Amino acid sequence: MQATLFPFARATPARAFDGQGVKGGSPHHEIIRGFFPIAMRILLLLVAFIFPLASQALAAHGISLDGTLKYPADFKGFDYTSADAKPGGTLNLHAIGGFDKMNPFTLKGSHPDLLSPLVFEHLMVQSMDEPFSQYGLLAQSVEVAGDGLSVTFHLDPEARFSDESPVTAEDVQFSLEVLQSDKAHPFHQSYWRDIVAAEVLSPRSIRFKFRQANRELPLIAGEIPVLSRAFFAKHPFGAEKEMIAPLGTGPYVVEEFSPGKIVTYRRNPKYWGNKRPVNRGLYSFERIVLKFYKDPVVALEGFKAGEFDFMHENNSKQWARDYEGPKFVQKLIKKETLGHKRGAGMQGLIFNLRRPFFQDIRVRKAMVLAFDFEWSNDNLFHGQYTRSTSYFSNSEMAAQGAPPPEELALLEPLRDKLDPAVFGPVQAPPSTTPPHGLRQNLKEAAKLLKEAGWTLGPDKILTDGKGNRLEIEMLLATPAFERILAPYAANLEKLGIALKYRTVDTSLYQSRVHDFDYDMIVNGFGQSQSPGNEQRDMWHSESALIKGSHNRIGIQDPAVDALVEKIIYAKTRQELVTACRALDRVLLAGHYLVPNWHLNYHRIAYWDRFARPATAPLYYQPEDWLLSWWMK
Repeated sequence: MQATLFPFARATPARAFDGQGVKGGSPHHEIIRGFFPIAMRILLLLVAFIFPLASQALAAHGISLDGTLKYPADFKGFDYTSADAKPGGTLNLHAIGGFDKMNPFTLKGSHPDLLSPLVFEHLMVQSMDEPFSQYGLLAQSVEVAGDGLSVTFHLDPEARFSDESPVTAEDVQFSLEVLQSDKAHPFHQSYWRDIVAAEVLSPRSIRFKFRQANRELPLIAGEIPVLSRAFFAKHPFGAEKEMIAPLGTGPYVVEEFSPGKIVTYRRNPKYWGNKRPVNRGLYSFERIVLKFYKDPVVALEGFKAGEFDFMHENNSKQWARDYEGPKFVQKLIKKETLGHKRGAGMQGLIFNLRRPFFQDIRVRKAMVLAFDFEWSNDNLFHGQYTRSTSYFSNSEMAAQGAPPPEELALLEPLRDKLDPAVFGPVQAPPSTTPPHGLRQNLKEAAKLLKEAGWTLGPDKILTDGKGNRLEIEMLLATPAFERILAPYAANLEKLGIALKYRTVDTSLYQSRVHDFDYDMIVNGFGQSQSPGNEQRDMWHSESALIKGSHNRIGIQDPAVDALVEKIIYAKTRQELVTACRALDRVLLAGHYLVPNWHLNYHRIAYWDRFARPATAPLYYQPEDWLLSWWMK
């Protein structure tokens, strides 16, 4: 499943440390400070499903992994919300970059942050304190067929769009059809590809039929955002010629906006879902104003000057040095860390395999060896980070040691397609902690490059003898990562590799990332505790050829494809864990990126104007829980 509470808030990568951000990609994963999901923001809320044994399923208020739900049918609200929340006030927030469209479901352009979670809603909603549960939102109840080949949703009769028109099963059918079409972002086509039909049973009931039984599909169907057929009949989807405020069912409407500068969301006084238990204590702010900044350093100064209210900090240097001053001493601004239980996935400096020089694993290995994490953590990050050693870091999906028999059962049939390293113990990223050292790592890297046919030219840049030089550009969305790349570039220079890093405008960055027009970028691959269909968008050969997909590396490997399918169609939790660990081994052995780092807590600061629930969720991003806060 996707690793986000609001799967379509923004097509971006997972939240990136240390300060680097990206706009463009998938509902998973890849973000800078501000509000994102897609891809891309990464709240790691987890969902999976075990099919009922009965041949005829009964309508239920929710679905879960083991058939049990924390919250009963008559529950009043989630524990991480509060009945004491009172409406009113304005929440001022910020984002980096800009926006040039008002449709969050298409590929081209950039939509304003928060547009999807505040304006559009889904059939079901994920709980932030359970790993594998969904509860009805637009859907009042859900029925999963006993054979696992279909799911039926019954809409709440009170559900309305913001123009007060009723939400119908035809709207839901239209939503699936348009999101599966080539008019939508390619992620949607991939994510819902196994839903083969949407059958309208009545004005408020719809059945989705599946290509084959898949324990995730009922919950994946519940994540479909519901769009208005009538609205898009007047304003054709994907062909918008002007920026028009969208029509959704959510708690807010777009009150006004100035492209690239500011957008104001106003609480809908006639919002249909105020009484739904999944919404108790949420959306209390009368207005949410989102201000856009071009530079994160300027944004931080704006925060301290009171231009907006809340910061989720991803830059360790700024956290250690810049969150101080009279307003912090006077407790006007609060600074704190919030623990969480979510997995970390993987962030790294990724190699684009579409570039010929990165198709040689020896070049990739050499560049991994040249990065000195320990020096960076001590001198740049104030010792705050843990090195990521898995594509499923901080979760049970991470491979460990040598592959046990159950993993070998998946890997052995693929042996002729795999690097022999896959069958040995998982290797940690190169270290410079004694007895290792940078000098030793660079000597090993130089040897690999020589074996790959690269020799030093007269200008001390490696050449392959065919006129090709090992000159690489790292594309950045903000300058915050430059301080990390400077010492790395210096290490590469000792090997004869010229690494140049370039920070470009956010819109240009997004366009180039969508088109795979880069040598290297900083990219995050967020993961949930129940990986599934989204793995196809990140690793499968098919997605490598689809512009805008999350296969940013460009992996086209039949062994990876086979293991992705094993994940998607795993029938039990143990099968899923085994398949993920096997895939993890294969990805790690490929040396497709320079592994970065992660935290097991969130760093936040906010003006002391808010009250909040006594209990925090477990699997969340702070921005998502912020929607449960209210003004004092």
